[in-house]
Amino acid sequence: MTVTPGVDAPTWPDEFAARYREAGYWRGETFGGMLRERAAAHPDRTALVDPAPERRTWTYRELDERADRLAAGFLARGIAKGDRVVVQLPNIGEFFEVVFALFRIGALPVYALPAHRETEISHFCSFAEAVAYVVPDVHAGFDHRPLASLMRERTPSLKHVFVAGDPGEHTALSEVPCDPSGPFDGPEPHELAFLQLSGGTTGVSKLIPRTHDDYLYSVWGSNEICGVDADTRFLVALPAAHNFPMSSPGWLGVLYAGGTVVLAPKPDPATAFPLIERERITMTGLVPPLALVWTEAAPDCGHDLSGLELVLVGGAKYSEAAARRLEPALGCRLMQVFGMAEGLVNYTRLDDDPETVVTTQGLPISPDDEIRVVDDADRDVPDGEFGHLLTRGPYTIRGYWRAPDHNRRAFTEDGFYRTGDIVRRTPSGHLVVEGRAKDQINRGGEKIAPEEVENIILGHPSVHDVSVVAVPDEYLGERSLAYVILREGSGPLKPVAVKRFVRERGIAAYKVPDLVEFVDAFPQTGVGKISKKQLRSAAEPS
Repeated sequence: MTVTPGVDAPTWPDEFAARYREAGYWRGETFGGMLRERAAAHPDRTALVDPAPERRTWTYRELDERADRLAAGFLARGIAKGDRVVVQLPNIGEFFEVVFALFRIGALPVYALPAHRETEISHFCSFAEAVAYVVPDVHAGFDHRPLASLMRERTPSLKHVFVAGDPGEHTALSEVPCDPSGPFDGPEPHELAFLQLSGGTTGVSKLIPRTHDDYLYSVWGSNEICGVDADTRFLVALPAAHNFPMSSPGWLGVLYAGGTVVLAPKPDPATAFPLIERERITMTGLVPPLALVWTEAAPDCGHDLSGLELVLVGGAKYSEAAARRLEPALGCRLMQVFGMAEGLVNYTRLDDDPETVVTTQGLPISPDDEIRVVDDADRDVPDGEFGHLLTRGPYTIRGYWRAPDHNRRAFTEDGFYRTGDIVRRTPSGHLVVEGRAKDQINRGGEKIAPEEVENIILGHPSVHDVSVVAVPDEYLGERSLAYVILREGSGPLKPVAVKRFVRERGIAAYKVPDLVEFVDAFPQTGVGKISKKQLRSAAEPS
């Protein structure tokens, strides 16, 4: 189960790595070392506030010590450098304790989201050959312990299940920490730090390998753009394991700067607005549908939001009309963010004019972020014309984890990542996102691979064929619509029955089709393939 550099996770060519180090992008830091340095510099400053169920605060020294003790406990149970650990925790303090403990010993967190269920978790555990799985006992009404038991039965590599809370038949996370016996033999900066989940278009998520060097550059680069410093108080409203609230600038950026991270157990205004007032929140990040809900709720909320200085909106395209409404409603600055877990991140800037902020999705972090906008034949198109976005740079991966066949399709021969986004570039270099070239559905920042849902629906005995597409939605940006062709003589089937069938297959709730329509046939392209473009057009309001 060891990690083979350059094979399991393709790396940057030597000449690129040397250039990025010489330019000062890769500073030779690790996440575990970063926390250690911040704890030494300001041990008594508050690093983390976990308000639920009762308010807990951890200083930088306490978080550092907790990470040390848990790291020692993991090592005592045989978890070693290079091992993969699936972490599926909500926004609780234990999430940070766990990931920094893993960073410290060089084990790799595999970030699962709280909404993931049997289908996704089974894939992550088996594909990553995970040795451990970390879960809450019950979260949002779902008991994770039976799921963890099932994973133990199915995954030969899975030796441990650690539970935050009542462990049931597993091991309580609180029982794991022990006193360290000496310094840890941790990772090198160029080595892998963790595996993130892609929002791929085919089947379950691929795994994205990120190193300490490359990811920390995106973090401190984001801090410089967003003005993050020791006085920043950042509300983690979205799931902490998401790329956006983790690094853009996210909780990692705030900890890097010595600021304070406050966790929101839920992102709704009724939960978040009192926290903004009580914890003097200055910054947060939202996906567009959540930003719209906050915008509508803020004027009559009855809470003092005046401390909020900056809201970043990303994860999906933010409509111009919605963007224009945010600043007047929330009384703070707006910054648009457009990026991907594979690397490239763009921000509008604090000194951009208001029209640029509401009509574009920003400029790249780095001077060495190489951007190409190309036609279907990979020929560059002039600025102002829409095309496929290709990119490479100091924090954009050169390949997915153990996916050589997919990597040949997803990356050009000279290392540019094919993002799947359709964009145009303005004369100032700002990008304007038109949409996705791939079939991926972006449901309020949650990515859905149609093929995964289609394969589940095809398992229904009454279904002959199915095609899942995106349809526009005012709040979510896109919703999912399943067009279903029934088998001859199968009898009637209701949309609710299709949704129930998908839900019962143990899949994340956001992947269950929002809409189901029954049709007799699908439109086809000239080569006989299903034309999802025509299906999407048919679903759009006239």
